[in-house]
Amino acid sequence: MRATFRTTEQAPAFTAAPVPGYVTPETLPRPGGRLTKEDLDPLVKDAGEGNPAAIQSLLRLIGPVVVRYCRARLGGRDLSYLSADDVAQEVCLAVLKALPDYQDRGGSFLYLVHAIAANKVADAYRAVSRDRCDPVPELPERPLIENGPESHALHLDLGARLGKLLGTLPRVQQEILALRIAVGLSATETAEALGISAGNVRVTQHRALTRLRAMVTADEDF
Repeated sequence: MRATFRTTEQAPAFTAAPVPGYVTPETLPRPGGRLTKEDLDPLVKDAGEGNPAAIQSLLRLIGPVVVRYCRARLGGRDLSYLSADDVAQEVCLAVLKALPDYQDRGGSFLYLVHAIAANKVADAYRAVSRDRCDPVPELPERPLIENGPESHALHLDLGARLGKLLGTLPRVQQEILALRIAVGLSATETAEALGISAGNVRVTQHRALTRLRAMVTADEDF
């Protein structure tokens, strides 16, 4: 899939081998608390002032979100020296680096987290597209799990066929499916992460799933 938040430019397509034993995002812990602006702002302020306890609490909140997002966007592919968890770690480090200079201008801190995560995922795809060496897979020791029914479409991003279908959706639809289904954010949290209204999130998600189901049905019939 393609995930750049800076522009609408699509990341280069490439073929990557599935990683045996890959754990899909649904098995990861979901956020331990609400991630709306009202709940995040006091914690972000304390963390930005260097409070160690606040920093740890903030990381516990956004960590599962970031890992789920990176795994949903990168999928269970062997990216040579890159992995979704490596990218997630880079995202968390970048968020911590941005904390001291962060200024609340009325938006949600989750918007910044998403912007950093989307850019790091895009950077990972660009780095892999430039790597011309033969990748040597390093298989993670992770158990296999079953896919859930409604999130089946997004989790099948681990397969190349549906991954290509997801890649044909408009950018905002891809992001909403990732945040709502794989990450598990509410419509309000997703809206704050993307800078749009919650109603827009719900309508766009419905349209994305409808379009995706139609494409899957047409692909199966073909």
